Amino acid sequence: MTAPATSGAALLPDDEYDRALLAQVHPADWVNPAPRDRYHLVVIGAGTAGLVTAAAAAGLGARVALVERHLMGGDCLNVGCVPSKGMLSAAHAWHSARQASGAFGGPPLAGDGDFAQAMTRMRRLRAQLAPVDGAARFQSMGVDVFLGAGRFAGRNVIAVNDAVLRFRRAVIATGARASVPPIPGLAESGFLTNETVFTLTTRPARVAVIGSGPIGCELAQAFQRLGSQVTMLTRDGGILPRDDRDAARLVAASLESDGVTIVTGVEILSVSRTGGTTTLQLRRHGEVSRLDVDQVLVATGRTPNVEGLELQAAGVRATAQGIEVDDRLRTANPAVYAVGDVASRYKFTHAADAQARLVVQNALFYGRARASRLVIPWCTYTSPEVAQAGLTEADATARGIAADVVQLDFGHLDRAVLDGETTGVLKVVLARGTDRILGATLVAAHAGEMIGEVALAMTNGLGLSAIGRTIHPYPTQAEVFRKAADQWRKRKLTPRVRQLFNWWFRTFT
Repeated sequence: MTAPATSGAALLPDDEYDRALLAQVHPADWVNPAPRDRYHLVVIGAGTAGLVTAAAAAGLGARVALVERHLMGGDCLNVGCVPSKGMLSAAHAWHSARQASGAFGGPPLAGDGDFAQAMTRMRRLRAQLAPVDGAARFQSMGVDVFLGAGRFAGRNVIAVNDAVLRFRRAVIATGARASVPPIPGLAESGFLTNETVFTLTTRPARVAVIGSGPIGCELAQAFQRLGSQVTMLTRDGGILPRDDRDAARLVAASLESDGVTIVTGVEILSVSRTGGTTTLQLRRHGEVSRLDVDQVLVATGRTPNVEGLELQAAGVRATAQGIEVDDRLRTANPAVYAVGDVASRYKFTHAADAQARLVVQNALFYGRARASRLVIPWCTYTSPEVAQAGLTEADATARGIAADVVQLDFGHLDRAVLDGETTGVLKVVLARGTDRILGATLVAAHAGEMIGEVALAMTNGLGLSAIGRTIHPYPTQAEVFRKAADQWRKRKLTPRVRQLFNWWFRTFT
């Protein structure tokens, strides 16, 4: 039995909550078990994809080994979904408190908030959630947990420290990390990513966010609402470049109304730091300017974690986009599969979870489940949120798919009016002349909670008319789906149909 490698298994500010987290996800006294002769499944990476794969396989009775070089729980628990939503919840509460007096006649707000307390709350809740992903829990499930750097030592062999794990099937679930653009002086000046931003205990007065994707938008709004002055910098013409343009514009307007400065079409020439100030040299429309800030947050995408795995030893191929897999998530080595951020364009926790369930079927039971058949919704948790399932209107056009679009603004919803949350829209993309849903975009205060209704319909082949026949409680914002169905149904009342109805009612006396 071997002691785990502990390189990198440290958190800041190293308070009681960080220590409680580490005690679960990378225990200092952990002793790796003696390897079994052969495993049905060896999983490298204990983020969402790896944890779900290992738990499902072990629950079915398979001999399973799980290898993690850093923190169990991966990005989602440690530096992603959990801490970011904890921070966003604080930012939303602060913003609501400021708005209460003018919007709802609430008590006036005086003074500033306690940023350190908000971040401490986040770390406390993260530690509270950690046991679900912890080493002890998975050991209790019958999984052999190995802490250390795993690497392939053959087509059916993985080495961890001095242990050799032989397998019938293996799953690579090593995730991805923050990409860093090659801007002169950036590395020397220092910067934050989603992997380090949640260590802050002091609020920076001025923040520059490089990138305008989901992570950049969420954290830009959060910092602004928590009292920082935020400038978002992007080379693109607008924020959220992969989302519906109308939806992105609504979110941009909300960020700007909060005070975020969005600078589009900008090139960052260099970064330097003097004392406590970081200076960015910018060029936009041929004009050069400078921006002084206290912190720089880089949010320019994700890079798959494939380094150190020695994939060539197993005959597994990878590119800059990640490990190459087929539609059943198999690599070039039929005994090795890959799931989650390391192999998927859908870099979401719930996508990793869904792929993990699929890969257990395919790897252990000769299943033929296909990743392309998964309907994967996603959501950016700004205020308002923007959620998507399936194709956008632009996607359909780019693919040459004839489509109709049903659109409804939230100003037509009683509950949205009463909540003061009328900044929102639903766009449903339908196959031309039918109610078959190709996709939907939803901008709303609770879009992430609501988009599942569309995903359910698409997964089960239900059209928009089926949603329209579903009774929704009144008043709710989810009524937007029924109203969209009503709008589509009215389109079916063509002049010819109206003539038939007129004939019927003249006859039916």
